[in-house]
Amino acid sequence: MTVPLPGDPLLAAKLSVPLQVPGLVRRRRLLNRLTRGTEGPLTLITGAPGAGKTALAASWAWSASAPGPVVWLTLDEDDTPGAFWAYVVEGFRRSGELAGDALGAPVRADGVDRSLLTRLAFALEGAPGPLVLVVDGLEKARGDAVHNGLRFLSDHAGPALRLVLISREEPPLPLHRYRAEGRLQEIREHDLAFTRSEAAQLLRGRGPAPEDHLVDLFLEQTQGWAAGLRLCALAMARSGDPAAFAGSLTASEQAVSDYLLTEVLAAQPGPARELLLRTGILNHVHPDLAAALTGRADSGRILQDLARRHAFVEPLPGTRWYRYHPLFAEVLRAHLRSGQPGLEPLLHRRAARWYAERGHSAEAVDEATAGGDWGFAADQTVRHLLVAPILAGTAAFPSADTFSRMPEDTPGARAPLVAAACCLARRDAEGCRARLARAQDAQDAQEEAGGPEAEPADLLTAALLRLLSAPGPADEDAHRVTALLARLPAEERARHPEIGPLCLYGQACAWLRGGRLQSARDGLERAVRACSGDATVLLRHRCLGRLALADALAGALTLAQQHGEASLAFADVHGIPDSQRSGAAGLALAAVAVEREELAEAAVQLDRAELLHDALGDLDLLIERSVLHAQLELARGRWDAARSHLDGQLAEAAAYPAGPAARLAVACATAALARGDAGAAAAALERIPVDEGPPSYTVALAQVRAAAGRPAQALELIEATERSDAVTLPDRVRLVLLRAHRALLDGREDTARTLLVEALDLARPEGLRRPFREAGPWVRYLAGRLNGHSASYAWLASPHAQADHRVVEELSRREREVLQQVARMMSTEEVAAELHVSVNTVKTHLRGIYRKLCVSRRRDAVERAHDLHML
Repeated sequence: MTVPLPGDPLLAAKLSVPLQVPGLVRRRRLLNRLTRGTEGPLTLITGAPGAGKTALAASWAWSASAPGPVVWLTLDEDDTPGAFWAYVVEGFRRSGELAGDALGAPVRADGVDRSLLTRLAFALEGAPGPLVLVVDGLEKARGDAVHNGLRFLSDHAGPALRLVLISREEPPLPLHRYRAEGRLQEIREHDLAFTRSEAAQLLRGRGPAPEDHLVDLFLEQTQGWAAGLRLCALAMARSGDPAAFAGSLTASEQAVSDYLLTEVLAAQPGPARELLLRTGILNHVHPDLAAALTGRADSGRILQDLARRHAFVEPLPGTRWYRYHPLFAEVLRAHLRSGQPGLEPLLHRRAARWYAERGHSAEAVDEATAGGDWGFAADQTVRHLLVAPILAGTAAFPSADTFSRMPEDTPGARAPLVAAACCLARRDAEGCRARLARAQDAQDAQEEAGGPEAEPADLLTAALLRLLSAPGPADEDAHRVTALLARLPAEERARHPEIGPLCLYGQACAWLRGGRLQSARDGLERAVRACSGDATVLLRHRCLGRLALADALAGALTLAQQHGEASLAFADVHGIPDSQRSGAAGLALAAVAVEREELAEAAVQLDRAELLHDALGDLDLLIERSVLHAQLELARGRWDAARSHLDGQLAEAAAYPAGPAARLAVACATAALARGDAGAAAAALERIPVDEGPPSYTVALAQVRAAAGRPAQALELIEATERSDAVTLPDRVRLVLLRAHRALLDGREDTARTLLVEALDLARPEGLRRPFREAGPWVRYLAGRLNGHSASYAWLASPHAQADHRVVEELSRREREVLQQVARMMSTEEVAAELHVSVNTVKTHLRGIYRKLCVSRRRDAVERAHDLHML
């Protein structure tokens, strides 16, 4: 359901104190209790439907007995938690006591972030005087989000906030605690029951004063139920025999329904009765809409007359719209279904056409889906580009849930287009592509049969969906979306400000998926700038998160941190709930921490990101999550754990797009090299062949060739990669380190030191530490001989970094002797005999050697010692 904008007349009805009907009994005993209740933080009014809860609170609000301004909010069945809090913020803004613009507002229909509630509580705590918030119909609140938010406000907003909650049942709040603390005033159903004097006054207000025994009879039969008494008063006023009527009424629900049918509906003239039955299916009724459903030109006059006579029809203030009392509407719908079972869907479909003819496409879709007219609903959704808000994830209608019941075999080319959009909204890119193919087949068949060609809206929708679901670069679709968008009338483009940013976002994600890192970063920056207004709030959050991730992959760690934090802060300010937040920003911040060797921070950010749905459902983020876990485990020296995070993805990696496949291949190769297994590293890269792979893939190949003792091939790859404009900072540092290591092995230590200083100077501005740890212990050895350039290395040993596997301790004299004998391929017993020590002593020295060289086998210890020039 669409959350009304501040200028929407329906919003005035939501935030208006209900009008007082003529003949209302002012129940002083309850009004006084309500006044006393609002001297404290919470008043709860509970009772059955029609018990007089709303009438009491409205009478009190109109009596000017409140301690301060009254913000009234009437909940409806289809109000979502996000809509509820948007109404609350708007209500406080209209009161003039709070600056609503500074509070922000929810952008999603299904939830609200705690940060908005915190800001609201803080604003209320600083309010100049008491503010009363009346929530009418609290039992209609979905889930726990509304109740939890009200509990939070009650506990943290300070003494200025006075809550009055009206509900048919006790809300899930800690009422026992509030009672014990004396913070709760309750007006319950038995309190609301009319006393004899109140009942007599109510009955007397509708006609001649009834005899005392009739008052007693009505009171007994209704048990003081306000709606029942009012119904009695209405009927008795029209009845020529009040005593006979009183004897016929029972207190059961069926009696109320029967009464509403016989004494309210049946009492209306034929045209009014037909209008009520045919329009009772609607949430709100307009005279012209009523005319469309009834065929009567005098529908406006009939509605006006029904409202004037208080026949459970109420005008919405400031509009030509009306709404029915909920109990009456339920009875009307039930009666229509039982009497004319096939008429209700037809009426919904007719209402859908009425809305569509007047350009209210969202309402048209709502009515069409209610009537099961899925083809028309899909037609309206595509024709008026309503797929865009589905993809952008705004609070607008329709949403993916709107079409959850649409049959897969709905005819036409537009139904599969809508189904494709719904799949994509659920992060099912493969399902989206499958339905796009069905849509194309249906369109081709339609044109072959002489049907109409696809309209620009169809072409634009299909191109946008192809772009956003593309497994790799999709430049052609991006250009097509841009060209089709340019052909739209200016007013149509203005109605859909999310399409442009969606196009930029989709193209950038496709570039990122295809390994075109710099293009992706440029595209995401443009997408962020293009996002403006409420329609693109969630999209801007996502764009900032992806931009941060692309920055991190490029080694622009400072920018990645800025964009990642901006994405999270933006989500907080706009109250985006966790169910709609993207994990991209959290993964980007985790990547920054991993690259800087801030492992504790990396673990925290990873844990937070994994709580968000797209970190597990989006392929790109899923791969990034696995790679980051592996990098984190490698930094801790847990090689097997690192590989376990990659194995699950490795089995399916051959089918992945180029970017994720290369990312996964490089991570697997890095894990294998950390174990000293160049063969496994080469196999990991060969297992996932990447044509024209990104520079990181080529750098990994060069590292594997170098580790396998093939320096010429490694140098060839290094030189080829250095000439690429796409090489990232981390990979440029790795290339310099490869040259430095080669020079050290060739005995050119001065050259190696110079190259190491170059690598350190490249990495220092971004605090990039990971390449140095992964390069091996020789970095520590060479850094100790930097002489006048030792300051270039000092930053690398920051106390914030995990240094356990970067720092190599010096071997003792005896450990060096043991290592020299091991290098001669001598057994443990032979080494013991040669050095005149026990076998256990040799084993102890070997364990110390393994620990200091960060290896687990003899062979690795000897190779590492050769690398470090210890032998």
